[in-house]
Amino acid sequence: MNISHFFYSLLFIVNEMSPYILLGFIIAGFLHVFVKPQMMARHLAGGGIMPVVKAALLGIPLPLCSCGVLPTAVSLRRQGASKGAVTSFLIATPQTGVDSIAATYSLLGLPFALLRPVGALLGAMLGGVSVQKFDKADACATQACSVAVNSDMDSPESHIPLGRKCVQALRYGLVDMVGNVGKWLVIGLVIAALITVLVPDELFLGLADYPLLAMLMMVVVSVPMYVCATGSIPIALSLIAKGLTPGVGFVLLMAGPAANFASMMILSKSIGRRSTFIYAGSVIITSLAFGLMIDYLLPREWFMPAITGHVASCHEEFGLFETLCSVVLLCLLAYTAFKSTQSHHNHSHLTDAEFKNNENYMKQVFNIEGMECAHCAGVVRKAVSAIEGIESVSVDHTAGTLVVEGDFTSEKIRDVVYAAGFAVKD
Repeated sequence: MNISHFFYSLLFIVNEMSPYILLGFIIAGFLHVFVKPQMMARHLAGGGIMPVVKAALLGIPLPLCSCGVLPTAVSLRRQGASKGAVTSFLIATPQTGVDSIAATYSLLGLPFALLRPVGALLGAMLGGVSVQKFDKADACATQACSVAVNSDMDSPESHIPLGRKCVQALRYGLVDMVGNVGKWLVIGLVIAALITVLVPDELFLGLADYPLLAMLMMVVVSVPMYVCATGSIPIALSLIAKGLTPGVGFVLLMAGPAANFASMMILSKSIGRRSTFIYAGSVIITSLAFGLMIDYLLPREWFMPAITGHVASCHEEFGLFETLCSVVLLCLLAYTAFKSTQSHHNHSHLTDAEFKNNENYMKQVFNIEGMECAHCAGVVRKAVSAIEGIESVSVDHTAGTLVVEGDFTSEKIRDVVYAAGFAVKD
């Protein structure tokens, strides 16, 4: 492998994406702070198509991955949102986000950036309406949940000064969000650079003659694995540049971020198996439909200039502004990786004996299933901390562990974690 070619390709892709990613992260932070689940839930209750449409429109700009969207969706469900609206939200949110839409425009061009949210909207509406039609079991939220909503609405968070909220938004966008997607973004960038350097141009030429077969193969590969909406972009760019059609690349952009087996296992416990199957089927059907539309109905000239332009300009000099943005992004990635490593190290000194639950010292570790990012960890931490008698809570999403100290029972922890959208491994 040509090492210099690999690193140059990697840096080129980072330079192209970094200004848009940073802008998307900042906007994402403000959306996270100023758009609350309890506010959204008021618009997502009841039947009909309007809650489904609202859920899709609310979910498209939110920067949540397929694991991070689960606790938000569970919260919406517990606060009274219908199953159809929750399914719509679950489909639309991980496929897009202001950060991924901006990054899509930077690498793949305007047509991809426009079609991506349109595809998410139509797929979300298909899934939400199908759930309302074929899954009639839609019990209302419990009284306890309603109490929780009312307490949330009156929480001190609503009285935080604007300046402090802006600081929280920047911290979430440039620290927490980078920590959430950083690992998957780096993986996507490395895979894209490896494809550029190692994969011969003629490898995909045969598949290019059979777009539907290539799309089905892409679904089989992308659905089981986890790839975030932003991390999938450089991979799609490299695959299209190597000969696959734009429609095949679009299938990766839509199917990969929206569905993975781990999330669907947890989701089935929250909205039921039938709704989960409808959710996954809607993602796959919409991805294939848009992929075929791009390849057979829309002009190829709409999609290829951006791809060929990036390939042709990959040996040009890097711009100063783009390079500075790349340096900032790489520093943020390094910082969040260091924080994650330190958090994991702080837990490592705890022995099995300290985790034993006894009358004198109540300290126990729980292995949490489905916790993939800092957002997930924050949801678990907040939920467990609200239990009466808890003295300290420590969550490490990289290790998938929850360490709790205080007066509690294991059953209570399991119930609260499950209500938050996750599960405690036995």
